Amino acid sequence: MMLEVCGICKAFGKTQILKGIDFQMAAGEVLSIIGSSGSGKTTLLRCLNFLERPDSGRIAVNGETLYDGSAPRRDSAAALRRKRLHFGLVFQSFNLFPQYTALQNVTLANLLFLRKSEEYRQDRAKATERIEREAKELLAQMGLQDRMNNYPHQLSGGQCQRVAIARALALRPDILCFDEPTSALDPELTGEVLRVIRGLADQHMTMIIVTHEMSFAREVSSNVIFMDEGLICEQGTPEQVFVHPRMERTRHFLAGYGK
Repeated sequence: MMLEVCGICKAFGKTQILKGIDFQMAAGEVLSIIGSSGSGKTTLLRCLNFLERPDSGRIAVNGETLYDGSAPRRDSAAALRRKRLHFGLVFQSFNLFPQYTALQNVTLANLLFLRKSEEYRQDRAKATERIEREAKELLAQMGLQDRMNNYPHQLSGGQCQRVAIARALALRPDILCFDEPTSALDPELTGEVLRVIRGLADQHMTMIIVTHEMSFAREVSSNVIFMDEGLICEQGTPEQVFVHPRMERTRHFLAGYGK
């Protein structure tokens, strides 16, 4: 089992956002999370990526427990970074550094980690060359081989999002997470990004996708979760959720998308 999420709860003040989230997924699967705005989808992703600390529950990747609410402790900054490396997160608003080129955005995190490594101490030039070569390969995979030296303001929204995907992949996460990756894009640019994600699915990249693109979720997913008011209301294969939903709340939500 790749990822196990058990009983994850999260509140902000008196507002309970997540009310006990449980699911599992295996390596190579694509899990789409759908639901209305405010249902807790983004908060769940932020908890998985340790941008927010859950209040209770358990998160494990490949049998390693990353968070256990029954044994609370304060993680060091280094320990928190190690946990985050299991996950890559692509934000809906790109979050690229405007002062860096596309290539620099992709290499930055790896170069910072590299400086603390034995590889860097032994041969700085060779280690740096490896990081840059791998970043260029990722950008070429994203169809951006001719945009590597462009700054974010010189790129379209779809190109920026593809740079963000390459940046997340550069750290070789076990699980790649997307938070509404097309919400800031017009329809033509949306297609660019969805083609990239579809290609990653074909390569059996393990992914969690929060999305309002119902047709895409139905096509690309191994499993789908429908969240409502901080709970998993329904989960199953795309056919089970989209074609034969059991819950009236799921049917009502999908009806709004013409499903």
